[in-house]
Order: sequence, then structure tokens, then C-alpha cells
Amino acid sequence: MNVLVHGGAGGTPAEPAQRQAVLDRAVSAGTDADTPMAAIVEAVRVLESDPQFNAGVGSAVQSDGQIRTDAGVMYSDGTTGAACSMLGVEHAVDVAQVVAEQTPHILISGDHAVELARANEIETNCDLWSEQSRQRWAETPDRSDEGITEQLAWVRDQFGGIDTVGAVATDGTHLAAATSTGGRWAALAGRVGDVPQVGSGFYATERAAASATGAGEAIARYGLARRVVDAIEDGDDPETAAQRTIRGFGTETGEEAGVIVIDDDGRTGTAFNSEGMQTAVQER
Repeated sequence: MNVLVHGGAGGTPAEPAQRQAVLDRAVSAGTDADTPMAAIVEAVRVLESDPQFNAGVGSAVQSDGQIRTDAGVMYSDGTTGAACSMLGVEHAVDVAQVVAEQTPHILISGDHAVELARANEIETNCDLWSEQSRQRWAETPDRSDEGITEQLAWVRDQFGGIDTVGAVATDGTHLAAATSTGGRWAALAGRVGDVPQVGSGFYATERAAASATGAGEAIARYGLARRVVDAIEDGDDPETAAQRTIRGFGTETGEEAGVIVIDDDGRTGTAFNSEGMQTAVQER
């Protein structure tokens, strides 16, 4: 199994070695899985449980003082699932997998996604606050009790952050991609970014699989994950596809992003135009 993971495009982390150790553990968990579909889920679950990453525990806080998680998965046979705006769900990737494998739908949201999680024995009512997010929120002017109109000016001033986590994998025959996030800091309550949108935050075909990270609104408009997969379909190797797509993204949007991609031969590509993006890769 060939597995590649990322911990999000963004600034330089305070403890890069500690984060890298978690990424290495995540990629090992994926490599030990039996299928690419299981590999991406196992890898992302490790990252969702670590407060150093903006997914699951340690997610960003929205304008009403609540944390909501999103995720999406896609397999090379076209099976796709996503879940978004979930309160108290640490392992959003598990819910996305349920949507993909047990429902005729692609995206389930909000309370209904949480109910689906609970029905499938996925833990809910989790405390997703990290020490860092609690401290940052305590230092942020609180507008959570104001109406949406009053909150908007505050959101425009506070909104930011671009981290996400993701994984791609192949066994040489099948491919899979997953992306999970806690969103962007101080987003308007209920905001959904690129992560659970097919072709934006994640995408997979029989030729390649990709996971994107960065400025979600720009990624969604650009269709970043699908563009890098399409470049491989058109003949690029994964590294060339990743680099060219990120250059094009930056030129067209003026925003920051990163992408990881793997093809059916197990070749990988990584590119970002942010200050940094940590990754880990392992072959078996």
C-alpha cells in the first residue's frame, strides 16, 4: 500500500518535529490497512485525534462559539461520501465513509449527519476544544450572542486560517482520497468550505487521487483537487501536475493552498504556495 498524508497548508508550526511525528504515525496506520479505502480513513483518524491539526480535536471555532467538523472521501470506482457542519464529531472522516458506503447520497449535513454518526456508533458529543483554541477564543472579542447581521462585520475582521488534513492511497489497482477539517477561524456559523465538496477538497478516479488544503472558498471556486487529477489524466506525472496546478491556482486566485496526489503506479506529488505544508509518505 502506498500512502501519502498532509497536515495542512499554512504557516510554519511552532513544533514541526512533533507534528511530523504524528504525520509519520498517521501514514503508518494507513499503510497497515487492507485497502486504500481503509488506509485513508485510518490515516486521517490519527490526525483528527491530535490537537496540533485543524481537524477533529483542535478544530477552528465559528462565530457562535461552536466547533463544527467536515470531511469527504472518494474511491476510484466513484463511490463518494461527505459530511459537514457536525457539532461534537471528532472523526468526521468516519461519517463521510458511512455516507459513501451506506447511503445513496453524497453529502449529509448538520444535525442529521450527527444523527447518522450516532446510529453507526461513531462517537458524538466530543470535546473538540484544544488548549490553544480555548486560549485564542478567550482572547477574541465575543460576538456569539449577537444577531447574524451584527456578526458579519466581526467575521470579516476575524476570519482566517487555512489548515486541513488529508490522505491519498493506492494498492496499485484501487485509489482513494480523504480530507477532513475543522474549518477556518471565526467563520460565520454554518459556513462550509471546500473540504466536503467533491472535486474541491478531494477527488479520485481510476488514474489518480488528490486531497487539497488551503483557502477553502478559493479552492471551491477553482476545483483544485479535480484539476490536479485531470492534469494526470492528461499525461502529467503527479509531481508536475501538483506543481502546475498550484501555480495556476495562485495566479488565478491570489490565495494560498496545497495539494497531495497519488497515481495508480504509486507515484506521488506534493505542492503548496503557503509558508509550509508538512507531509509524510510510506510504501509497502
